Amino acid sequence: MKALVYKGPGKKSWEDVPNPVIKQSTDVIVKMVATTICGTDLHILKGDVPEVEVGRILGHEGIGIITEIGSGVTRLAVGDKVILSCVSSCGRCSNCRQGLYSHCLDPEGMAGIGWIFGYMIDGTQAEYVRVPFAENSVYPMPESLTDSEGILLSDILPTGFEIGVQYGRVNPGDVVAVIGAGPVGLSAVMTARLYGPSKIIAIDLDGARLKRAPDFGATDTVNSGDSDWKEQVLALTDGQGVDVAIEAVGLPQTFTMATEIVRPGGSVANIGVHGKPVDLALNELWIKNIDISMGLVNTNTLGMLLKLVTQKQLPVEGFVTQEFSFDQMLEAYDVFGNASKYDALKVLIH
Repeated sequence: MKALVYKGPGKKSWEDVPNPVIKQSTDVIVKMVATTICGTDLHILKGDVPEVEVGRILGHEGIGIITEIGSGVTRLAVGDKVILSCVSSCGRCSNCRQGLYSHCLDPEGMAGIGWIFGYMIDGTQAEYVRVPFAENSVYPMPESLTDSEGILLSDILPTGFEIGVQYGRVNPGDVVAVIGAGPVGLSAVMTARLYGPSKIIAIDLDGARLKRAPDFGATDTVNSGDSDWKEQVLALTDGQGVDVAIEAVGLPQTFTMATEIVRPGGSVANIGVHGKPVDLALNELWIKNIDISMGLVNTNTLGMLLKLVTQKQLPVEGFVTQEFSFDQMLEAYDVFGNASKYDALKVLIH
């Protein structure tokens, strides 16, 4: 089969590799129908995630059709079309029973981390993939859902909702700022609406993304390239700052921005994947009584979000801006890696 293989920092190849095989009784083999590229894949390619071995197949999002099942799989069948969760979890360990699937104690490769696709085991940017713990890690795909809708449920929609909105403790009437209007940031914008905030401010350097942000639920936009960006944000509040600041970029500067605009008693929710340490001005922040949260998505809300997307309560069609075939994988990477140049959000590869 063909797959996107990591060759070391800055290097990747679309090449022939052996087909995956069943290894555990709880595995299934899935023929990929669609996959996509995540900012985390770009971080891996930059060398920000050194645990990833040379030769690893990248990718952790996808939709596919089951072609083979392990002997312990009873609730799935060959021919089922499924959405793959980016987190693989046994569903039985103490962490899983608390809904903390991201820290499953029984995954392959690294005990205590549920994200293993494209990290500790081969991932989804391939023609076939082996899915561990399949009955707790895939979701049947409703016939009414398009691939462009379903692909968003693998990762970005649950990540924006769980790590941004839920961890940030958005409440009715809150003013929310989302720094970074990329796919995950706009997922936080869209799902924040479920909690009834009074304002959602999208902040980004890219004017094209800011122009698109109101389509996803932003009430206001601020270009962080403006010298008075902070004053613009404060002017949209009562001058005290936002109730919830969500960081969805993964840079020291953007994390610091979030801490600068949150009001006393507010929350900073960090979604971004950081490749280097970030300075934390505790000498200034301790007196503000703010909460700072961060984390790896659990995907324990995937089923609920799937219902909302299926019922068109979350209009996610606008996330996919470009489509490619599997043999255009390298072209898709070029487009996604140069999103501003191509005005790209999420790419669908099928």
